[in-house]
Amino acid sequence: MFSSLRTQPFLATLTSLYSCVFLFSAFSPVSRVVWIAEILPALFILAGILYMSTRFKFSKTAYALMFIWLILHTMGSKYTFADVPFDWFNDLIGSERNNFDRVAHFSIGFYAYPIAEYLIKTKKCSAPLAMAFGLFTLMSVAAGYEIIEWWYAAVAGGEEGIAFLGSQGDIWDAQKDMLCDTSGALVALLLMVTQRKSN
Repeated sequence: MFSSLRTQPFLATLTSLYSCVFLFSAFSPVSRVVWIAEILPALFILAGILYMSTRFKFSKTAYALMFIWLILHTMGSKYTFADVPFDWFNDLIGSERNNFDRVAHFSIGFYAYPIAEYLIKTKKCSAPLAMAFGLFTLMSVAAGYEIIEWWYAAVAGGEEGIAFLGSQGDIWDAQKDMLCDTSGALVALLLMVTQRKSN
């Protein structure tokens, strides 16, 4: 799994950067229970990226987009998403709510890019169909994750359940999160279209 790190320097650099963020997150998180629940999906995705990189070489853009979410999600695991120090951004948009989780959800949409890139480069389908598949995959994952959040919060209960859910009192939090995921996917695919036109 790690053999690709020797042959792909950019991926190795991103993995090293992520390792530093991971270690920072593991040191005195706000809630160890929430940290474990949040860090497991990130480690699973990282393992998936490293596994796929031994079979398919993604572009630097695809790797960079994938690691943006990994880093943001790992930072959220340390503080809980509602309490990540993010005042500068919240003040910038004039919001009393901590919008770090919205930005993180937006960034997971970026995974539509590597999904589409893989399908296009391996000639599994046409570019438009690959992009549509990437978009719909992310929309499905977004909905699935919201269901998992709800389930975990209901099972864990108490402060840990609320911290994991991260809704901050917003009854439309799940729907807004899914919109952010979808918006991120659309932006990533627009980037792909732009890059393809310029080549």
